[in-house]
Amino acid sequence: MNKTLRVALFDAKPYDRVWFEKALKDPVFSEPPFAALSFEIDYYEVKLSSATAALAKNHNAVCAFVNDRIDREVAAQLEAQGITLVALRSAGYNNVDLEAVWGKIHVLRVPAYSPHAVAEHAAALLQTLNRKVHLAYNRVRDGNFALSGLVGRDLHGQTAGIVGTGKIGKILATILRGYGMKILLNDPYPDDAFAQSIGAVYTDRDSLYRNADVISLHCPLTPDNRYMIDEKSIALMKREAIVINTGRGALIDTRALVEALKAGRIRGAALDVYEEEEQYFFEDWSLAPIRDDLLARLIQLPNVILTAHQAFLTEEALSQIARTTLLNIASWAVGERLENEICYHCADLGKEKECVRESRGSCWNADTASVKDEAAVETEAVEGDAPGGKLPVCERPFSPESTRLDGPDDPCWDGK
Repeated sequence: MNKTLRVALFDAKPYDRVWFEKALKDPVFSEPPFAALSFEIDYYEVKLSSATAALAKNHNAVCAFVNDRIDREVAAQLEAQGITLVALRSAGYNNVDLEAVWGKIHVLRVPAYSPHAVAEHAAALLQTLNRKVHLAYNRVRDGNFALSGLVGRDLHGQTAGIVGTGKIGKILATILRGYGMKILLNDPYPDDAFAQSIGAVYTDRDSLYRNADVISLHCPLTPDNRYMIDEKSIALMKREAIVINTGRGALIDTRALVEALKAGRIRGAALDVYEEEEQYFFEDWSLAPIRDDLLARLIQLPNVILTAHQAFLTEEALSQIARTTLLNIASWAVGERLENEICYHCADLGKEKECVRESRGSCWNADTASVKDEAAVETEAVEGDAPGGKLPVCERPFSPESTRLDGPDDPCWDGK
């Protein structure tokens, strides 16, 4: 029997429509077990929030992006409308209250699409800032062909520091090694074989800050590394250092960065993310004032390049995002294993010390979700559970800059 899946896709942009419509033509959706499915996608330009969640009514699933907010209130609204699936078209899920949706709404993501897209964008930002291409471009358009003030530096022979050596960090390290740069790496879980293969060295973060001419951030945002670039860390850096961030905005204390740039404490910053980007990024504000003073100051500084979270924006990445998102939804619809589900509780209510997704194919089902209410889950001590009697919780934030799915970086790792 044929089944139509109605999907409410929020924060939709023209390119989303283009690539999702292309992905629907993929042969995989005309073959078993998905042949009996058809998709009907409603594209909503508004972001998902408590004010817009009503648009999900009469749909089977919701598709959300990085600036859509699925907090407790939105989760309750979606549940009331019968929504049991949120398909993120992103790897990151910092915008989802996993505790609020557990047992009510499955949340799936796109764990990886094109790490080359982000790494190559970081390299492009570096080259543009280093050689002041943005300044030269604007000058020539005004008929100014003077070269004064456009002096750059050779990257060859300089030192690059890569913080976070997931797929993207490794690709950028390889690119910069190709420029003839020395490579320093920092990651809680070093890959010594990779470092050896490119002649790189793992070091502690402070040493990386002190010795690198270029510092590029490629790590997820966690409570431990929020504002890893702050006044204290900037004080360790060379005055000629360039900071690149294509990870998460809150890895950098923007106020401290702006003050350092104004004072000439570091050479420049190339950013694709901003800690308060939610209001502005992905939208056209060209006819309105920028009321965020820090953002306005960043835009005005000549030694800053700021792009609007576009590092992922390549044809290859958009194609993979759309295809994987639709496969996630289709797998859920036909009862297939949900490989890309984000688990909050990684034990079957204390009955077994393993991830429910691994044993049953999804993080919860009607049986496990209804066995105990939330209060009981939080208070009842079970042998083998985390301290305090709570079930093991998947609290590790994820981002496109950390795409490893095994060991300590797995969403359902038990912490040991």
